[in-house]
Amino acid sequence: MEKLEKRAWAEPFKIKVVERLRMTTPEYRERALKEAGYNTFLLRSRDVYIDLLTDSGTNAMSDNQWAGMMLGDEAYAGSENFYHLEEKVRQYYGYKHLVPTHQGRAAEHLISKILIKPGDFVPGNMYFTTTRLHQELAGGTFVDVIVDEAHDPEDTSPFKGNIDLVKLADLIKRVGSDKIAYVTVAATVNMAGGQPISMKNLREIRELTKPHGIKVVLDATRAMENAFFIKRREPGFESHTIAEILLEMCSYSDACTMSGKKDLLVNIGGFLALNDPEVFEEARNLVVVYEGLHTYGGLAGRDLEAMARGIEEAVEEDHLQARIGQVEYVGERLLRIGIPIVVPIGGHAIFLDARRFLPHIKQLEFPAQTLAAELYLESGIRAMERGIVSAGRDVKTGDHVYPKLELVRLTFPRRVYTQAHCDVVTEAVEAVYDRRKDIRGLEMIYEPKYLRFFQTRFERL
Repeated sequence: MEKLEKRAWAEPFKIKVVERLRMTTPEYRERALKEAGYNTFLLRSRDVYIDLLTDSGTNAMSDNQWAGMMLGDEAYAGSENFYHLEEKVRQYYGYKHLVPTHQGRAAEHLISKILIKPGDFVPGNMYFTTTRLHQELAGGTFVDVIVDEAHDPEDTSPFKGNIDLVKLADLIKRVGSDKIAYVTVAATVNMAGGQPISMKNLREIRELTKPHGIKVVLDATRAMENAFFIKRREPGFESHTIAEILLEMCSYSDACTMSGKKDLLVNIGGFLALNDPEVFEEARNLVVVYEGLHTYGGLAGRDLEAMARGIEEAVEEDHLQARIGQVEYVGERLLRIGIPIVVPIGGHAIFLDARRFLPHIKQLEFPAQTLAAELYLESGIRAMERGIVSAGRDVKTGDHVYPKLELVRLTFPRRVYTQAHCDVVTEAVEAVYDRRKDIRGLEMIYEPKYLRFFQTRFERL
């Protein structure tokens, strides 16, 4: 008998509770899409078959996490669950102080308000929508200092999330270190296609900033996934555990913002973790104003407990192998078909390259938004635009920002969908690709003031 070349792998869990899905007709989806203004964020959840809009808060919690929910200490002050979470953050991330928040953007708000003065600059490895907005609202200007490879969806460099040290050094020299509020470092870089940053680059950022007294703030939302890529791709880390790599990554920063709704497998929650006692004192005061007392930060005790338990589960290598393996499975199938996607395949999502997918649609006709709408129309699958709509407008000129990347993100919630769902997704993308030449672009008919991609409405051209 001929042996199999490679043994199949399976998810490191079994399913205990199920949620029924509802499939709709093309005619129904056409009506729903039109009512939603061709914006997938405005679709009703009940009208979605496979929801790949985001991995934020859409994960499946474990029996251990649900058990922890029953142990929620809902005291207004001094909840036991806060101290459990604080212990786990110190153990796995290494920061001295913890300020819980209801989700990641609240942590971004706090650190921006504390560290940014009007006229300051905040360099980082590609913008993220909420991060940049909080920096701008605080009077700062975001400066993209990511490596050039990140803007090329076909470049196969293993660490396209790296900061270009020459760009960073030039900015410091040009504006002066006193005008740099801090360096924001995302791990992984969402807008670049879920691309990781290397440990070597993190060390070099620390070495560059330390003599200038410039703080480094890590966006640790998907840092565990980044640690997995370091273990897999960076020489010298093959035998390290994910926990060891994560701890070293954080050691090269002064603070981190965290959306627990991603890595930590919960439906709500986040935190700001810091080492500087003065910054911590200010954050602990402000969180009372905006979120809640410093020992609950806008969360119920049960949510704090679920997040503490999620840290221990999410750092396990078998979990990350299955989670990232599912994304790679879809990405590799799409590549074999010839679908244009961002490579290397990222950790949390597949990013369809709308420029190459729909080359006949101009950027001002919103090709990525169009592609996300067409994918829903084809199959009931909901994805997210990550292109000109997400990039927004220049705060000085009011004109559209024209990013080099025009992407549609197929984001996989953790522990939610099966391989059969993955196959359905692949086939749906292929079906849209086969009729791509007949697809028309969109016209923007309504635009809100902030974070427009959430609520903007369109019409077909």
